[in-house]
Amino acid sequence: MLNFILRRLLTAPLVMFAISIIVVGLTQLLTPIQRAAGYVRNEQQAARIDEIIRERGLDQPFPVQYWNWFQHAIQGDLGFSKVSGKPVLDTIRELLPNTVELSLLAFLPILVLGIGLGTLAALRKDKLVDQIIRVLSVIAFSLPSFVLGIVLLAVFYGSLGWLPGAGQVDTQYQLILNTIPRPTGMLTIDSLLAGRPDITVDVLKHLVLPVATLSMVLTATIMMLMRNNMLEAITSDYVRTARAKGLPERVVNNKHARRNALLSIVTSAGFVLIGLLSGSVITESIFAYPGIGRWLLQASLALDIPSVLGFALLSAVIVVVVNTIVDILYGIIDPRVRFD
Repeated sequence: MLNFILRRLLTAPLVMFAISIIVVGLTQLLTPIQRAAGYVRNEQQAARIDEIIRERGLDQPFPVQYWNWFQHAIQGDLGFSKVSGKPVLDTIRELLPNTVELSLLAFLPILVLGIGLGTLAALRKDKLVDQIIRVLSVIAFSLPSFVLGIVLLAVFYGSLGWLPGAGQVDTQYQLILNTIPRPTGMLTIDSLLAGRPDITVDVLKHLVLPVATLSMVLTATIMMLMRNNMLEAITSDYVRTARAKGLPERVVNNKHARRNALLSIVTSAGFVLIGLLSGSVITESIFAYPGIGRWLLQASLALDIPSVLGFALLSAVIVVVVNTIVDILYGIIDPRVRFD
């Protein structure tokens, strides 16, 4: 296991290197003037596009341009984000905890409800419970996230006024947040550590609608996958053998059937988590949530090249880390899997 983890850690820089080449290479589809616009910070600089092209070497061959970018990147200088008005690395440090907070709060119900309802539907196959769960999953699949988000926003914020519609915290708490320590960057945890549960409650209220939007469709995906895996598992030979030995049905379902059904769920859950951590662009934009996804959308529209490249590197790190965790969980769930 240790050798496997070390191998994965050693391959991480190679993955990031390959992704950076691809992303920097794709920027070559833009003209030098379009690329230079991504480095413009103010109106004064907009008048000196030609100078920026020469200073940045944007008129040089691709290997030269990549080497110039790479030299700065390995030193932690990912450039300046004109969208946020800060260095790219500082922007990532500021926004990533917000996306992590949103992603983890969405990921928990996705797993719990997806696995629980999927198992229930399989064990009650073709009964009323199974029919209801399948109908709900079809409805969830049919609703695009942007439609679901707008509907939730219109109902619970516009019509009922039960929940906040946008942002991360009410304006009355904005100044207070600047005075409390931020060790994790996640408002729910930091406000609790600072002894301000009122802020925690307000942050959770702002997170309800984005979390519901992210969770609903993805929960349906995990739920139907779990149902199908469980149906296959409970009709397998090893489960029939377990029943023939006289084991209680609860033990057969939990220890034998569900454990094997979870194998493919681990992989799917890993992809779900990668997608959440890499930035839920639509959801964060609908609810004006200050996360990585919303920043990426704004950077893309503004041709903010340094921001896009910084996001690509961040995504590569997330993919490598999550995939390593998924492979380790495989070995824990299924002892037949060997890494060494």
